[in-house]
Amino acid sequence: MPAPASFSILIRHARVVNEGQQFDADVLVQDGRIAKIAAQIDAQADVEIDASGQYLLPGMIDDQVHFRDPGMPHKGSIATESRAAVAGGITSFMDMPNTNPPTLNVEALVAKKQRAAAVSVANYGFHFGVSNDNIDIVAGLDPNSVSGVKVFMGASTGNMLVDDPKILERLFAEVPTILLTHCEHTPSITENEQRYKAEYGEDIPVHLHPVIRDHEACYRSSSYAVGLAKKYNTRLHVLHLTTAKELALFDTRPTAEKRITAEVCVHHLWFEESSYQTLGNLIKCNPAIKGMEDRQALRQAVLDGRIDVIGTDHAPHTWEEKQNLYSKAPSGLPLVQHTLPALLELVEQGVMPLELMVAKTSHRVADLFQIKDRGYIREGYWADLVLVKRHDIAIAVKDQPVLAHCGWTPFVHEAFHYTVDTTIVSGQIAWQNGQVQDECRGEALAFDR
Repeated sequence: MPAPASFSILIRHARVVNEGQQFDADVLVQDGRIAKIAAQIDAQADVEIDASGQYLLPGMIDDQVHFRDPGMPHKGSIATESRAAVAGGITSFMDMPNTNPPTLNVEALVAKKQRAAAVSVANYGFHFGVSNDNIDIVAGLDPNSVSGVKVFMGASTGNMLVDDPKILERLFAEVPTILLTHCEHTPSITENEQRYKAEYGEDIPVHLHPVIRDHEACYRSSSYAVGLAKKYNTRLHVLHLTTAKELALFDTRPTAEKRITAEVCVHHLWFEESSYQTLGNLIKCNPAIKGMEDRQALRQAVLDGRIDVIGTDHAPHTWEEKQNLYSKAPSGLPLVQHTLPALLELVEQGVMPLELMVAKTSHRVADLFQIKDRGYIREGYWADLVLVKRHDIAIAVKDQPVLAHCGWTPFVHEAFHYTVDTTIVSGQIAWQNGQVQDECRGEALAFDR
C-alpha cells in the first residue's frame, strides 16, 4: 500500500539541479509533495536521507514506453517494467497504445488505468491510439483523459498503421490534444526489404537495418506530418528522430513557443551503425539506429533546442526472440533502467550539460504535455525526485541485476560513473539501497489543458 498521507521525508545536504541551476539545499517532503526547499531545514521527518555528495534531480518523465500490458506478459507488464523504471530514476511514464487489445476505445483506456493503479510503482499516463476506423472516438476524447494521441504514420502492426490521406487529414484537423507520430514511410521500407530478401533470404545482415529503414523513409514521413501540422495548426510531437536531414524540419525556439516539437531517444544518442557489429539484433529498433554523423547531429540538436525532450521508447522483447534471423527478430530495446545513467555518462563525457539533461528529461516533458505539478523541484509540486551518486571508477552494467522482465540490456558492454541511489515517487520511496519498495504506488498523471 502507498505511504500514509502524513508520511514525510527530509533530504539533507543535496546538490539540487533544477531550472538551469545547481545549489546545495535540504528538501522536505510531506503528504506526497515538496513542502520546503531551503539551505537548512530544522524539522523532523519519518525518514531522513543524508544526500551528501549526491545530486538531487527531478525524476525523469518518460514520454514513450511500451510496457506490453495487456496482452504480452512474456515480454513485460506494467508491474515489472515500472519497477525497472524507478530503479533507473524514472518516476513517471506514458505508455503507448499498441498493446493487445490496443488502446483504441475508452474501455481499453480505463482498463489500463485500473491496472496501473493496482500495480505500478511509478506515476502513469496513457497515449490513445489511432486506427483506420476510430477517428470519431479520437475526435471526441476529453484531452485531459489521455497523455496524448499516437498515430503510426509508418510500419507497424495490425490496424494501427494509418496511411490513408483522408483519415490523416481529418486526424490532424480534429485531434483534441497533442498528437504524437511515429514517422517512417512504409512503401519505401517494404521495397528496400524485398530487394535485400531477394539477395539474402531471411538472413539479411543486421547492419543493413538502417539501409532498409533509411533516411529517406524517415524524412518522407516526418516532413509529411510537419506539413499537415502546419496546415491545420496541430499540436504535433514527432517521436524518436534518427536522421540529420529531419532536423531541418524543426526550429530552435523555446518549447513553450512551439506548436511542433521533437523527441530523441537515448539509444539514438548513444549507439551508431558500428554498434551492430557487437550487438546485432539487440539494437534492432524502429526507426533504426543510423550513422555516426546522424548521432552527432542529434546530439547537437539537443544542445541547440531543435530537439525538445529525451525519451526511451522502452520496448522489451525476450532474449530468445532477439536471437532469430534478422527478418524474424522483433524491433525494440529495453531501456528504462539504464537511460538516466547513460545520459549522465554523456554529461560526464561533455556531450551536454547536466542542467540541460535535466531540462530535456523532466522540465520540458512536463511543459510539453502540460502535466500538472510535476517535472520540477518546486514547493507545492509532487515529490518526484531522484538522488544520483557519482563514482570515480565507472561501474560495469553487466555486474548489476536487470529488472526488466526480459532480463537483458543493450548496455551490457558499458560502464557508467553514475548510479541511482534513491527514487521518490509522489512522496514515497520507490527505490533505495538497490531494492524496489514494492508497497509504493504511483499516481495517475493529471493534465492541465
